Amino acid sequence: MAAFRNFTLRSGRSRLDYILFGAMIALVVLGALCIMSAVNSLSFSNPVVRTHLVALPIGALAFFVGWSFNYQIFDEQWKYLYGFILALLIGVLLFGSYQRGSRSWFVFPFFSMQPSEICRVCTILVAAAYLDRRGQRIRDVSSLFGLGLLLLPIFGLIMMQPDFSSVVVTLPALLVLLFCTGVNVFYLGLIGLFVGVVGVFTVGWTYIYLHPELLDYWIVNAFYQLAHSPWYMAGFSVLVMLGGYGAWWFFKQLRIFLPSFYFVVATLVVLAGLFGGIVVDHQMKPHQRKRVETFLAPRSDPQGAGYNVLQAQIAMGAGGILGTGLFSGTQSRLGFVPEKHTDFILAVVGEELGLWGTLMVLGLYLLILWRTIVVAYSASDRYGYLVCAGIFGMFFTYMLVNFGMLIGIVPVAGIPLPFISYGGSNLVASLWALGVVQSVYARRIRA
Repeated sequence: MAAFRNFTLRSGRSRLDYILFGAMIALVVLGALCIMSAVNSLSFSNPVVRTHLVALPIGALAFFVGWSFNYQIFDEQWKYLYGFILALLIGVLLFGSYQRGSRSWFVFPFFSMQPSEICRVCTILVAAAYLDRRGQRIRDVSSLFGLGLLLLPIFGLIMMQPDFSSVVVTLPALLVLLFCTGVNVFYLGLIGLFVGVVGVFTVGWTYIYLHPELLDYWIVNAFYQLAHSPWYMAGFSVLVMLGGYGAWWFFKQLRIFLPSFYFVVATLVVLAGLFGGIVVDHQMKPHQRKRVETFLAPRSDPQGAGYNVLQAQIAMGAGGILGTGLFSGTQSRLGFVPEKHTDFILAVVGEELGLWGTLMVLGLYLLILWRTIVVAYSASDRYGYLVCAGIFGMFFTYMLVNFGMLIGIVPVAGIPLPFISYGGSNLVASLWALGVVQSVYARRIRA
């Protein structure tokens, strides 16, 4: 069968990007050391270390499978992969364990698994297969609607858990995929407008929710009622439509004749952003609202909402240039840094390995991103190129969120740093993703 072209271990082992492989191994080793250092003083250190050490060989196997198998099988069997994604996400809603405000985990006797981590990589593979089949028709708006309908059940099931962090990582990866496919820039702008409108409404309503005294101002109260009153929503919808018509008339007076279709679609996108913001607002948990407040004003509540970020920054500063040495960090070992083996593992790196250690981690990630781009451009087919583009977007988002979170330019999102943070599901999924990149490299056109 065509699905099994070069579907052999031998073909996968014949080629290996040693720079990409070396950067990955360096991060995995460094991550294991940092995790052991971070939990060394904790009462539950043994289970954490044991789980991570168990995940390492499973991740190595996932990398080996991704590297050895011909990546084109995902292109040819994408419908089965899509069904696998839906089965996992439905299964976790029915049989998953409820932890930290979401039903996102399968809990087994000796380990647990977060299926959204695996589904993220699978979603990139499925989306790349769909876009590859559309060819030049991807410039048609119907192709984007088709992709949206394909992905809507996936994101809908993820939001039902709810698992916002998974959406935060997956969406940018898909946008990179669309850009590399050659989608009309206008359509990408509309997607950006939609995300921006959802973000403005969600952040605004969250800030008002945490500061109810602002409701004394009539304009703030009217803005807040958009999420709760159908009458306010209807009135705002009319204003948006009038605004769209006004913009079309204004450009016409300036003799800038743009198709009316642009203004109609932009108006609909703004309205969709309003309703999308309402959905997100109603799904948010109190601790997620606190994260938004921490991002907007981390020093307003240094002992509460802003504690995590401020303590992580203090730990980073305490490390200086050379660091205090592995297993020697005072801020992290004395318990000042919360979630130090997961969300704030970079604080441990900064304190114990110093500025040079943090820059080394950043450099290794940039090395992985660079090599992924190189592999994408040398891919033997369009599907391999798109797969690498999506995986590049995924790792870039991981890096941006984690480093940005630490310096305060990105809200705390509970997103792990692959290979460095504790999390077996993320480690296995990340190693599998790089294995697929190596599979593309093994079957490249150019040497």
